[in-house]
Amino acid sequence: MALTAGLDCGSVSVKIAIIDENGDVLLTVYRRHKGHPVDAAIELLREVSSDYPEFMIVFTGSTGKLMARATGAAHINELVANCTSTKRFYPDVNTIIEMGGEDSKLIILEGNAIKDFSLNSVCAAGTGSFLDQQAERLRLSIEEFSETALRSKNPPRIAGRCSVFAKSDMIHLQQIATPMDDIVAGLCFAVARNFKGSIVRGRPVPHKISFQGGVALNKGMVKAFKEVFELEELIIPEHTAFMGAIGAVFKALDDQKTTTLP
Repeated sequence: MALTAGLDCGSVSVKIAIIDENGDVLLTVYRRHKGHPVDAAIELLREVSSDYPEFMIVFTGSTGKLMARATGAAHINELVANCTSTKRFYPDVNTIIEMGGEDSKLIILEGNAIKDFSLNSVCAAGTGSFLDQQAERLRLSIEEFSETALRSKNPPRIAGRCSVFAKSDMIHLQQIATPMDDIVAGLCFAVARNFKGSIVRGRPVPHKISFQGGVALNKGMVKAFKEVFELEELIIPEHTAFMGAIGAVFKALDDQKTTTLP
């Protein structure tokens, strides 16, 4: 059976997805690279090779360009990769909100093509790393952070554009004995409002909307996006953190651009 691996090397993590010739996802693995994306990707490929000794490969993501060049493999633009996997699994989706460790994207689709897109600046405020930092300050795991936000009854307004301002707001809220649930939810709403203000920037956002990336696993963020964008439905893909890797495979197979690693 012909297998193809999509390797998404991002700013915080590496993700791999192995797809069979029927388009079924056989395996997904997520790993934070702690500033060493190439080493983490090589280690991940070695581990996967023990169960799947032969597969073709394609890369996506910022660091993926380097690895694709080094191996002679194809690199698929990450916007195209997300669009391809979304339309394969959710053909009715017209808008993608994608949020990873240090990257946020808005992708507006028309048919199977990208009509418009917007990306965040080089600052990581309002991304997964921002949430990680705030969770650490509150001495919560990111899993605890996610669950805590759902218990909030009255989330306060917190600055989401800058980590320094957010920290100041959090200290003030702690000093006036604001419940932890509300502080955490306030951070989630800050990120959602920041996305709407700095990335959407007044664009019409067609429904249906899919929320993708590692941050989409945070239940507090899902709730915040639904309320900020006044949505009854927000589609979270089954493989939400791997849509780039999966889409890279589908696009490369469509274009016949896959490569077998030596």
